[in-house]
Amino acid sequence: MSERTPTKERPATTEPTDPTTETSLGTAEVPGYGPTAPESPEGRFRRPFSGPTPSGTGHLAYQRLHANLTALKLSTVEGIVDGYLESTVAEGRSVVEAMDYLFDQEVKVRNSAALETRLKLAGFPVRKTFEAFDLSAQPSIDPKVIQELRTLRFIHNAESVVFLGPPGVGKSHLALALGHEAIKAGFLVYYIGATQLISELKKANETDRLAMKLKTLGRYPLLIIDEIGYLPMEREGAHLFFQLVSRRYERGATIYTSNKPYSDWGEVLGDPVIAAATLDRILHHSTTVNIKGESYRLMSRRKAGVPPTPPVPVEA
Repeated sequence: MSERTPTKERPATTEPTDPTTETSLGTAEVPGYGPTAPESPEGRFRRPFSGPTPSGTGHLAYQRLHANLTALKLSTVEGIVDGYLESTVAEGRSVVEAMDYLFDQEVKVRNSAALETRLKLAGFPVRKTFEAFDLSAQPSIDPKVIQELRTLRFIHNAESVVFLGPPGVGKSHLALALGHEAIKAGFLVYYIGATQLISELKKANETDRLAMKLKTLGRYPLLIIDEIGYLPMEREGAHLFFQLVSRRYERGATIYTSNKPYSDWGEVLGDPVIAAATLDRILHHSTTVNIKGESYRLMSRRKAGVPPTPPVPVEA
């Protein structure tokens, strides 16, 4: 079943500016262009100008055009302008149509590069999408809740999303898919496993860098903390985790995944008081998706006719 606690709407957070990746000019390899890129409708225009060599004033204008495109860092336009202008003259396109196409290609390549950069910076262990998730195999998940989450309103409202359930039911898949959608929408996202998170917080605390570490983790509009509960936290780790949750409370959206129900978080965090205070902040503005289905891996093995792995005998 899926539960959602009531929340009041708050002003949307400002989406971060898309990072851009500069590429070299002329023979630069950019998505969809260049000799090693797959063939595409745009790629056919990336070739040297084959018309008459410009002379006089025309030659100066030609040189100035390429110099200005280089100065403005319009590397995609600079790389395809010769071939496209040649085809524009041959096919009778207007100046506006030619400019529209050239600058549209520049924007598309920059957006593609920015998306790839944000995906790399997010630290995802694998890339997952909603299209690859079979909701019909997990009937305990309400599709309407997933559709609501995909609007990303929870990020604008700095809310929490918690995926609960046994191993293999798709908690991490859904968390990473939401992260992928957020990155496509222009948000900076960061993924980290709970065990690694506690380890890094402890190290930062030991080296007097905890404040800086919490500040860094607090700046992401969306933080994904995966696999809470697979290993218990010591008392120090629980206190550090609580500080992170408190710092992000009502400031940034966070997705949590856990194989433990909320009633077991006192055991996971090693301190019922800290667990209660932590859950109070997580659940105040939150959506909980409790998945009760069977492991995808076990279902796949059964469909393939592979018998389940027998339990390892324990010696007395």
